[in-house]
Amino acid sequence: MGKAIRIHAVGGPEVMRLEEVEVGAPGTGEVRVRHEAIGVNYVDTYHRSGLYPLPLPSGLGVEAAGLVEAVGPGVQGLSPGDRVAYTAGPGAYAEARLLAADRLVKLPAGVTGEQAAAALMKGLTAHMLVTRVHAVRAGEWVAVTAAAGGVGQVLVQWLAALGARVIGLVGSPGKAERVKALGAEVVLVSGAPDVPARAREISDGGVRVVYDSVGAATFEASLDCLAPFGLMVTYGNASGPVPPVDTGLLARKGSLSLCRPTVFNHIAARADLERAAAAVFAQLAAGNVAVTVGGRWPLAEAAEAHRALQSRATTGSLLLIP
Repeated sequence: MGKAIRIHAVGGPEVMRLEEVEVGAPGTGEVRVRHEAIGVNYVDTYHRSGLYPLPLPSGLGVEAAGLVEAVGPGVQGLSPGDRVAYTAGPGAYAEARLLAADRLVKLPAGVTGEQAAAALMKGLTAHMLVTRVHAVRAGEWVAVTAAAGGVGQVLVQWLAALGARVIGLVGSPGKAERVKALGAEVVLVSGAPDVPARAREISDGGVRVVYDSVGAATFEASLDCLAPFGLMVTYGNASGPVPPVDTGLLARKGSLSLCRPTVFNHIAARADLERAAAAVFAQLAAGNVAVTVGGRWPLAEAAEAHRALQSRATTGSLLLIP
């Protein structure tokens, strides 16, 4: 038995309940993991609210790090006591859980459980954005919305390490210095009417790519930051989902392209997960990417973590500690 956050209906943070659940022994190809730290991600709020529907009742949380407690038949390469992390289907808001062994990655020496829970999903997302979605080249101008957020901070650092010229977009002036320190060449405050014009002026005609995790509130302004034939990557809905798009708008704004990737497609194959995780850990080891923890809550206070995340007042990664 163990404690876990469960939802029986969709809605606000108040629908989350801490319950006693049966964890059980791992089956064929499964591993039981005892969590040390659990990542709090925006996708968790989409699951909770029903934006991304789940069969109910359901657990929440897609990222955690911890220790292998037991392995089931047929599992190779993992043993009790191994330090592991994962990005997988909902259920991470728990003291322990069963997982398919092929979703786990071992942690290198020097990476703590908190670092892994704070960095893995965000790092995998950044890897997807700078490789698979668009192979970023040195000298390219790119823009990143919510640049002070969890994914935003990792993405800005990774882009800077690649030599890209980054325009960071933040929700308030107080976040600007932090994003500049991470490697953004220019930081602008989102919502000002002149942001697209300033971004185009700074980048001599528009950026090559916009990475937008905010969604509805910034979608059109992000399009207006792009150079002709630029790429708009919408990979989150912090302000709500983007409304249906008239593709003619992309033509009128400069023959633009639009992409909506998800990290779960990026790491669906085991080989892709291993390759992407290795790249994330290499960036951490090289010092190119560092993660900051913007808040920690006990597992029982997951609702407070969601409220903090959705307030957009936080920076960095948020964690639950079982």
